[in-house]
Amino acid sequence: MIKRLRPVKNCVISVALVILVWQVLFQVSRYDAALFPSPKMAFFALVEMVRSGELLQHIKTSMIRFAAGYLSAVLIAVVLGLILGRLPKLFQYINPAVQLLRPISPTAWMPFIVLLFGIGDVPAIAIIFIAAFFPVLLSTVAAVSNIDPIYLKVSKNYGITQPALTWKVIFPAAFPQIANGIHLALGTAWIFLVAGEMVGAQSGLGYAIIDARNNIRADILLATILVIGVIGILLDGLLRLIEKQVLKSWGGED
Repeated sequence: MIKRLRPVKNCVISVALVILVWQVLFQVSRYDAALFPSPKMAFFALVEMVRSGELLQHIKTSMIRFAAGYLSAVLIAVVLGLILGRLPKLFQYINPAVQLLRPISPTAWMPFIVLLFGIGDVPAIAIIFIAAFFPVLLSTVAAVSNIDPIYLKVSKNYGITQPALTWKVIFPAAFPQIANGIHLALGTAWIFLVAGEMVGAQSGLGYAIIDARNNIRADILLATILVIGVIGILLDGLLRLIEKQVLKSWGGED
């Protein structure tokens, strides 16, 4: 029981330290409170957003966009990675193009995305998709390429062929490494969700930040930033829980 409560205690202490440092900086700062609000002011702004229903609407919109972009990127990248991982000669020709596109910030594509799709949900979803796609694709290809050949030999001896070989042998064996890429993609996609909504959307958490800045409401801005951070932590925890359940079902973890 104590071990289970320890992460909660550590989280509470960490948050308390952040708030303490924030309060100290507010006390010693020479900036006007309208530009650099205190934790108390940000809390009241958060309550204001909750009561008005504005915060819930922004969260709902952002989560729908995030789910659409992130889940589609993971699904397509995993399937494509499983195929390319088994075709190393083909991937040799594709990999240079992937390495060329991967370092480009997803927001750099925003002018072209807006040109093609206009403003609204699609640009933000496209940004999330691009941000999540490459980490999952590359981790999946690497995971499949690094599978112990003994799995394939045993499968061959038992007469297991495609597509059962991919989904019953290769994917479970490669899943721990694929999960690392999925985790990395989660954080990256969540960051670029906010960036995408700042540029090409009229709603969502990213838009709320821009709107608060334009209205000189730094208290709402900081409250929204805190909400984004909390949701990011919750999403990461949920993903870890799903990963543990998947590994447990395959006998990979107690």
